[in-house]
Amino acid sequence: MDNSCFILGVDLDGVVGDFYGEIRKIAAEWLNKPIESLTPEISYGLKEWGIDEFGGYDRLHRFAVTQRNIFLDMKPIAHAAATLRKLSSKRIRIRIITHRLFLKYSHNTTIKQTVDWLDNYDIPYWDICFMADKGAVGAHVYIDDAPENIINLRKLGCNTIIFTNSTNRSLDGLRADNWFEAEKIIMEAREEWSTGTVGLFGI
Repeated sequence: MDNSCFILGVDLDGVVGDFYGEIRKIAAEWLNKPIESLTPEISYGLKEWGIDEFGGYDRLHRFAVTQRNIFLDMKPIAHAAATLRKLSSKRIRIRIITHRLFLKYSHNTTIKQTVDWLDNYDIPYWDICFMADKGAVGAHVYIDDAPENIINLRKLGCNTIIFTNSTNRSLDGLRADNWFEAEKIIMEAREEWSTGTVGLFGI
């Protein structure tokens, strides 16, 4: 890992982009249900919406990417883009780490939508990594919302901030409910790293 600058590993869906808000609208169309009938209080995998009898999550995800451009059309999480611009201006190296390439034959569409979306909202990054094993990508601090990712990162000893949503409320540990709180934690962690002190994560 490059120790010449502080590296922030940033997940996209549910952290920077409002993935769940956008896929809820798409799912309402796909399931032919009123959007009000699809609870926003979901768990990872969206089982609360009854998608299994319609082909399951993978089928909905493929439809959302290839037919409804979810990764291009979704809105950013409130204050995410501006906060990442501020962090980047403070010489924090933003490393996007996302596991979006898990369905065959949609990789080109997914990558293009992702890069175009980041550019469209002027979201800065030095590196972008499409991979499931996020711990294999060096970062001083990670921010993620997916329970499995958070658990796996912490098992590897990676300093990880939980970005709160309904999928991860049962997890213990340092969390941010919004990007104002995330910015504060990240800046404190960067200060500890730069001074060699031990605090938030023992870094």
